[in-house]
Amino acid sequence: MAYDYEKSIRPGKLPHIWCPGCGHGIVMKGLIRAMDTCGLEKNNTALVSGIGCASRLPGYMDFCTLHTAHGRAAAFATGVKMSKPEMTVICCGGDGDGTAIGGNHFIHACRRNIDMTYVLLNNHIYGMTGGQFSPCTPTDAKASTTPYGNPDPTFDISKLAIGAGATFVARTTAFHATQIDKLIAEGIKHKGMSVIEVVDDCPTTYGRRNKFRSVVDMMKVLKETAVPVAAAAKMSAEQLEGKILTGVLYKEDKPEYCEQYKKIIDRVQGA
Repeated sequence: MAYDYEKSIRPGKLPHIWCPGCGHGIVMKGLIRAMDTCGLEKNNTALVSGIGCASRLPGYMDFCTLHTAHGRAAAFATGVKMSKPEMTVICCGGDGDGTAIGGNHFIHACRRNIDMTYVLLNNHIYGMTGGQFSPCTPTDAKASTTPYGNPDPTFDISKLAIGAGATFVARTTAFHATQIDKLIAEGIKHKGMSVIEVVDDCPTTYGRRNKFRSVVDMMKVLKETAVPVAAAAKMSAEQLEGKILTGVLYKEDKPEYCEQYKKIIDRVQGA
Protein backbone atom coordinates (compact mmCIF):
# COMPACT_ATOMS: atom_id res chain seq x y z
CA MET A 1 0.00 0.00 0.00
CA ALA A 2 1.33 3.44 -0.93
CA TYR A 3 2.11 5.83 1.92
CA ASP A 4 -0.45 8.63 2.35
CA TYR A 5 1.61 11.83 2.22
CA GLU A 6 -1.39 14.06 1.59
CA LYS A 7 -2.51 13.87 5.22
CA SER A 8 0.56 15.93 6.15
CA ILE A 9 0.42 18.41 3.24
CA ARG A 10 -1.37 21.74 3.60
CA PRO A 11 -4.33 21.85 1.18
CA GLY A 12 -3.82 23.94 -1.94
CA LYS A 13 -0.04 24.23 -1.63
CA LEU A 14 1.00 21.76 -4.35
CA PRO A 15 2.62 21.69 -6.85
CA HIS A 16 5.79 22.78 -5.10
CA ILE A 17 8.32 25.26 -6.48
CA TRP A 18 11.35 22.96 -6.57
CA CYS A 19 13.00 22.17 -9.89
CA PRO A 20 12.57 18.71 -11.45
CA GLY A 21 15.18 16.41 -9.93
CA CYS A 22 15.78 18.52 -6.83
CA GLY A 23 16.46 16.39 -3.76
CA HIS A 24 14.36 18.56 -1.47
CA GLY A 25 11.15 16.70 -2.30
CA ILE A 26 12.80 13.43 -1.30
CA VAL A 27 13.79 14.98 2.03
CA MET A 28 10.30 16.37 2.64
CA LYS A 29 8.77 12.92 2.13
CA GLY A 30 11.35 11.45 4.51
CA LEU A 31 10.50 14.09 7.09
CA ILE A 32 6.79 13.32 6.77
CA ARG A 33 7.43 9.61 7.32
CA ALA A 34 9.66 10.37 10.31
CA MET A 35 7.07 12.62 11.94
CA ASP A 36 4.41 9.97 11.39
CA THR A 37 6.67 7.30 12.90
CA CYS A 38 7.14 9.48 15.98
CA GLY A 39 3.38 10.06 16.25
CA LEU A 40 3.71 13.84 16.27
CA GLU A 41 0.52 15.86 16.66
CA LYS A 42 0.02 18.70 14.20
CA ASN A 43 -0.93 21.27 16.83
CA ASN A 44 2.00 20.38 19.05
CA THR A 45 4.71 20.39 16.37
CA ALA A 46 6.45 23.50 15.05
CA LEU A 47 8.38 23.53 11.77
CA VAL A 48 10.67 26.57 11.49
CA SER A 49 12.70 27.77 8.52
CA GLY A 50 14.55 30.77 7.14
CA ILE A 51 14.90 31.72 3.47
CA GLY A 52 15.90 29.63 0.45
CA CYS A 53 14.77 26.61 -1.53
CA ALA A 54 15.04 24.22 1.42
CA SER A 55 13.39 26.74 3.72
CA ARG A 56 10.21 26.61 1.67
CA LEU A 57 9.63 23.06 2.91
CA PRO A 58 7.56 23.90 6.03
CA GLY A 59 5.17 25.96 3.91
CA TYR A 60 3.85 22.77 2.34
CA MET A 61 3.36 21.01 5.68
CA ASP A 62 0.07 21.02 7.59
CA PHE A 63 1.62 21.66 11.00
CA CYS A 64 2.41 24.77 13.03
CA THR A 65 4.91 26.53 10.76
CA LEU A 66 7.11 29.60 10.98
CA HIS A 67 8.84 31.03 7.90
CA THR A 68 11.37 33.53 9.25
CA ALA A 69 14.12 35.90 8.12
CA HIS A 70 17.19 34.65 6.25
CA GLY A 71 19.45 32.64 8.56
CA ARG A 72 17.29 33.13 11.64
CA ALA A 73 15.55 29.74 11.81
CA ALA A 74 17.50 28.47 14.83
CA ALA A 75 16.93 31.73 16.71
CA PHE A 76 13.17 31.70 16.16
CA ALA A 77 13.04 27.96 16.91
CA THR A 78 14.86 28.60 20.18
CA GLY A 79 12.21 31.16 21.08
CA VAL A 80 9.41 28.70 20.30
CA LYS A 81 11.03 25.96 22.38
CA MET A 82 11.74 28.27 25.32
CA SER A 83 8.15 29.52 25.41
CA LYS A 84 6.54 26.15 24.61
CA PRO A 85 8.95 23.44 25.83
CA GLU A 86 6.25 20.80 25.43
CA MET A 87 6.25 21.30 21.65
CA THR A 88 8.35 19.31 19.21
CA VAL A 89 10.43 21.86 17.28
CA ILE A 90 12.02 21.06 13.93
CA CYS A 91 14.17 23.42 11.85
CA CYS A 92 14.53 22.99 8.09
CA GLY A 93 16.96 24.88 5.90
CA GLY A 94 19.81 24.83 3.44
CA ASP A 95 23.55 25.04 3.84
CA GLY A 96 23.66 28.76 3.04
CA ASP A 97 20.79 29.67 5.35
CA GLY A 98 22.01 27.44 8.18
CA THR A 99 25.79 27.69 8.12
CA ALA A 100 26.54 31.06 6.48
CA ILE A 101 23.94 33.73 7.20
CA GLY A 102 22.61 31.67 10.11
CA GLY A 103 25.92 30.16 11.18
CA ASN A 104 26.14 31.98 14.49
CA HIS A 105 22.60 30.99 15.49
CA PHE A 106 23.30 27.41 14.41
CA ILE A 107 26.44 26.94 16.51
CA HIS A 108 24.85 28.48 19.61
CA ALA A 109 21.75 26.29 19.32
CA CYS A 110 24.18 23.36 19.25
CA ARG A 111 26.18 24.79 22.17
CA ARG A 112 23.08 25.15 24.31
CA ASN A 113 21.91 21.62 23.48
CA ILE A 114 18.36 22.89 23.19
CA ASP A 115 15.84 20.14 22.43
CA MET A 116 15.15 20.66 18.74
CA THR A 117 15.89 18.84 15.50
CA TYR A 118 17.64 20.67 12.67
CA VAL A 119 17.27 19.02 9.25
CA LEU A 120 19.95 20.73 7.19
CA LEU A 121 19.74 20.15 3.43
CA ASN A 122 23.21 20.52 1.96
CA ASN A 123 23.12 21.03 -1.82
CA HIS A 124 26.39 22.98 -1.88
CA ILE A 125 25.01 26.31 -3.06
CA TYR A 126 22.57 29.18 -2.59
CA GLY A 127 19.99 27.75 -4.95
CA MET A 128 17.17 30.30 -4.74
CA THR A 129 18.93 33.60 -4.09
CA GLY A 130 21.27 33.75 -7.08
CA GLY A 131 23.54 30.72 -7.18
CA GLN A 132 26.24 32.17 -4.94
CA PHE A 133 28.79 29.84 -3.38
CA SER A 134 28.08 28.74 0.18
CA PRO A 135 30.37 27.51 2.97
CA CYS A 136 29.62 24.00 1.67
CA THR A 137 30.44 24.57 -2.00
CA PRO A 138 33.27 22.16 -2.85
CA THR A 139 36.67 23.72 -3.47
CA ASP A 140 37.13 24.49 -7.19
CA ALA A 141 33.39 24.15 -7.91
CA LYS A 142 31.67 26.95 -9.82
CA ALA A 143 28.95 29.28 -8.60
CA SER A 144 27.65 32.66 -9.75
CA THR A 145 30.13 34.40 -7.42
CA THR A 146 32.98 31.98 -8.17
CA PRO A 147 32.73 31.57 -11.97
CA TYR A 148 36.37 30.40 -12.19
CA GLY A 149 36.12 27.96 -9.30
CA ASN A 150 35.66 28.27 -5.53
CA PRO A 151 38.98 28.94 -3.74
CA ASP A 152 37.55 28.40 -0.24
CA PRO A 153 37.85 25.25 1.87
CA THR A 154 34.55 23.55 2.64
CA PHE A 155 32.62 23.36 5.90
CA ASP A 156 31.93 19.89 7.23
CA ILE A 157 28.47 20.57 8.68
CA SER A 158 28.33 17.45 10.83
CA LYS A 159 31.78 18.02 12.33
CA LEU A 160 30.84 21.65 12.95
CA ALA A 161 27.68 20.54 14.82
CA ILE A 162 29.62 18.04 16.93
CA GLY A 163 32.30 20.58 17.74
CA ALA A 164 29.70 23.19 18.69
CA GLY A 165 27.98 20.83 21.15
CA ALA A 166 25.08 19.09 19.43
CA THR A 167 24.38 15.77 21.15
CA PHE A 168 22.92 13.87 18.17
CA VAL A 169 24.47 14.26 14.73
CA ALA A 170 23.71 12.14 11.68
CA ARG A 171 24.24 12.37 7.94
CA THR A 172 22.69 10.78 4.87
CA THR A 173 22.03 11.70 1.23
CA ALA A 174 19.02 12.24 -0.98
CA PHE A 175 19.96 9.03 -2.80
CA HIS A 176 19.53 7.03 0.42
CA ALA A 177 15.85 7.91 0.70
CA THR A 178 14.89 5.12 3.09
CA GLN A 179 17.57 6.20 5.56
CA ILE A 180 16.35 9.80 5.77
CA ASP A 181 13.22 9.13 7.82
CA LYS A 182 15.01 6.70 10.14
CA LEU A 183 17.71 9.22 11.06
CA ILE A 184 15.26 12.12 11.41
CA ALA A 185 13.00 10.00 13.64
CA GLU A 186 15.96 9.08 15.84
CA GLY A 187 16.88 12.74 16.04
CA ILE A 188 13.35 13.77 17.02
CA LYS A 189 13.30 11.17 19.80
CA HIS A 190 16.68 12.31 21.14
CA LYS A 191 16.56 14.71 24.09
CA GLY A 192 18.78 17.60 23.07
CA MET A 193 20.05 19.30 19.94
CA SER A 194 19.85 16.95 16.95
CA VAL A 195 21.37 17.79 13.57
CA ILE A 196 20.59 15.65 10.54
CA GLU A 197 22.58 16.70 7.48
CA VAL A 198 21.13 15.49 4.19
CA VAL A 199 23.51 15.93 1.27
CA ASP A 200 21.32 16.41 -1.77
CA ASP A 201 21.42 17.75 -5.32
CA CYS A 202 20.65 21.07 -6.96
CA PRO A 203 20.41 20.19 -10.67
CA THR A 204 19.72 23.73 -11.87
CA THR A 205 21.90 26.23 -10.04
CA TYR A 206 24.75 23.89 -9.09
CA GLY A 207 24.49 21.02 -11.56
CA ARG A 208 24.43 23.07 -14.76
CA ARG A 209 27.35 25.25 -13.73
CA ASN A 210 29.42 22.24 -12.80
CA LYS A 211 28.77 20.26 -15.98
CA PHE A 212 26.61 17.46 -14.59
CA ARG A 213 24.80 15.99 -17.57
CA SER A 214 21.73 14.90 -15.63
CA VAL A 215 20.13 14.42 -12.23
CA VAL A 216 21.00 10.74 -12.54
CA ASP A 217 24.69 11.66 -12.68
CA MET A 218 24.34 13.77 -9.53
CA MET A 219 22.58 10.94 -7.73
CA LYS A 220 25.31 8.52 -8.77
CA VAL A 221 27.88 10.80 -7.12
CA LEU A 222 25.86 10.77 -3.89
CA LYS A 223 25.65 6.99 -4.05
CA GLU A 224 29.34 6.47 -4.80
CA THR A 225 30.76 8.94 -2.27
CA ALA A 226 28.63 7.81 0.71
CA VAL A 227 30.24 5.38 3.14
CA PRO A 228 28.39 4.01 6.21
CA VAL A 229 30.20 4.70 9.48
CA ALA A 230 30.63 0.98 10.18
CA ALA A 231 32.35 0.43 6.85
CA ALA A 232 34.47 3.58 7.27
CA ALA A 233 35.96 2.20 10.48
CA LYS A 234 37.65 -0.51 8.42
CA MET A 235 38.96 1.83 5.72
CA SER A 236 42.22 3.74 5.49
CA ALA A 237 42.52 7.51 5.26
CA GLU A 238 43.42 7.14 1.60
CA GLN A 239 40.32 5.06 0.91
CA LEU A 240 38.13 7.66 2.65
CA GLU A 241 39.52 10.57 0.64
CA GLY A 242 36.60 12.34 -1.02
CA LYS A 243 34.00 10.20 0.75
CA ILE A 244 31.23 11.29 3.11
CA LEU A 245 30.33 9.27 6.19
CA THR A 246 26.66 8.40 6.60
CA GLY A 247 24.64 7.18 9.55
CA VAL A 248 24.73 8.28 13.18
CA LEU A 249 28.04 10.10 13.61
CA TYR A 250 27.70 11.17 17.24
CA LYS A 251 25.33 10.67 20.15
CA GLU A 252 25.58 11.43 23.85
CA ASP A 253 23.35 12.31 26.78
CA LYS A 254 23.83 15.77 28.30
CA PRO A 255 21.61 18.20 30.22
CA GLU A 256 19.05 19.87 27.98
CA TYR A 257 18.90 23.68 27.91
CA CYS A 258 15.20 24.31 28.64
CA GLU A 259 15.30 21.98 31.63
CA GLN A 260 18.42 23.66 33.00
CA TYR A 261 16.87 27.09 32.47
CA LYS A 262 13.72 26.02 34.31
CA LYS A 263 15.81 24.93 37.30
CA ILE A 264 17.17 28.46 37.55
CA ILE A 265 13.68 29.96 37.34
CA ASP A 266 12.35 27.60 40.02
CA ARG A 267 15.30 28.36 42.29
CA VAL A 268 14.86 32.12 41.94
CA GLN A 269 11.09 31.98 42.43
CA GLY A 270 11.53 29.78 45.48
CA ALA A 271 14.13 32.09 47.04
